[in-house]
Amino acid sequence: MKKIICLFLFFGLYFDANAAPATLALQSGSHIDLEPNGIPAEQLLRYAKPKQLFLRSSTALVLDEKDNVILYGRKINEKRPIASLTKLMTAMVILDANLSMDEQIRIKRADRDRLRGSKSRLSFGTILTRYDTLFIALSASENRAAYALARTYPGGKKAFIKAMNAKAKQLGMSKTYFKGPTGLRSENTSTANDLVKMVNAAKGYELIQSMTTQGRGKVTDLRSGWEIKFLNTNRLVRKDNWNIGLSKTGYIADAGNCLVMQAEISNRPVIIVLLNSWGKLSKYGDSNRIKKWLIKTENKVKQALAPNPSRESIASNPKPSRTQIALE
Repeated sequence: MKKIICLFLFFGLYFDANAAPATLALQSGSHIDLEPNGIPAEQLLRYAKPKQLFLRSSTALVLDEKDNVILYGRKINEKRPIASLTKLMTAMVILDANLSMDEQIRIKRADRDRLRGSKSRLSFGTILTRYDTLFIALSASENRAAYALARTYPGGKKAFIKAMNAKAKQLGMSKTYFKGPTGLRSENTSTANDLVKMVNAAKGYELIQSMTTQGRGKVTDLRSGWEIKFLNTNRLVRKDNWNIGLSKTGYIADAGNCLVMQAEISNRPVIIVLLNSWGKLSKYGDSNRIKKWLIKTENKVKQALAPNPSRESIASNPKPSRTQIALE
């Protein structure tokens, strides 16, 4: 009986049927290890083309939270005014103090915006619980509410601002400085890199997460019994195609339009920081452009990993080599 010796020498191709399915070969000879929870950030960057991402924010940062990798960064260490992004720190300082959230706070003339004359839904004499005062300060970015929170803090406004800067130092926000609780002062400055730290800390407070992601809300003036209704200043939280875990907007002339968000894009948790966006709506446009860019990049990786029918056919049905033919 003729013995047939099969020598699979076709281009040195070797197929291991027991190879881990999480590792797939690329035509370039490299490989990508897919984790059960998605494509690792470092590998996503191999296919990302940041130059194709045209943003209208002068400062921008996109951080992959899971891997702690910056996916996109522009002027991330440049100090800039941060406007009402300040109120995330205001909220953390209030919650850290463990004050009664049911305590009543009266809005006074001392709480008005003397610097820029911004409008307010809260008339003088309005009485809110501390809970409602914090809610409207975060969601509607009410300046009188934020100022009232600082005024009624143990030790008053000066002690409050001192606590804000101490909290920033504790979080490692070395390039951040707070001069007031609202963000109306242009002296309230930070960097995109520092703001990521603030967002990361703020999302550890369930109340801040909840208050900053409700599309609309209402608080009750305990003096009159009237309801004060408002919308979240971040319109994206009212969009079904966004999964946002925390957000805050901000604007003063010196800071431009600003936005920070913790969100999930294609099952990838990210923190987005946008500072000095040109135009009222450009921070939302930039957010959507970032989202599309990430989804497009992930699709590129998936296409690169997709099984190649021609290569699979060769691997499963290799042509006999000359050595094999000669021995038959």
